[in-house]
Amino acid sequence: MFRPFLARAIPTQTIAKRALSTGVPKTSPLWALGRLNHVAIAVPDIDQSTAFYRDLLGAKVSAKVPLPEHGVYTVFVELGNTKIELLHPYGENSPIQGFLNKNKSGGIHHICIEVDDVYKAVEDLMAKGIKALNPIPKIGAHGKPVVFLHPKDCHGTLVELEQS
Repeated sequence: MFRPFLARAIPTQTIAKRALSTGVPKTSPLWALGRLNHVAIAVPDIDQSTAFYRDLLGAKVSAKVPLPEHGVYTVFVELGNTKIELLHPYGENSPIQGFLNKNKSGGIHHICIEVDDVYKAVEDLMAKGIKALNPIPKIGAHGKPVVFLHPKDCHGTLVELEQS
């Protein structure tokens, strides 16, 4: 079957050059973006989810840790180059419970990206119009300062920045 749009295909090199020259701003020289630290998944049953990753997939998993100051229990699933964070509600006012009320089966809650200076990063991003849920970094599950960026300013994704 002849498809005329394929006859005028744009070479891959041209597409790559266009993608790189779109004027996408780089991070500020005040701070640098690092690696993907983890993807967090809200789960209705943390023990069942832990067993899935440990027993069926063979992943190394951490112990379940309560973080009452964040309203969650966490379990980290170790992968070769990153982690999955399982989140389960802790207490009645848990933000994860609100997420699970809307998404009964659970699902991806946020992504976490490391930065070399979370304080400078949040200050710079707020100056650029990005809202932080709490502009003052708090200590996160890894014992490092973290800040969450509002999903409305991050194309529908809750983004956590963590001090590397």
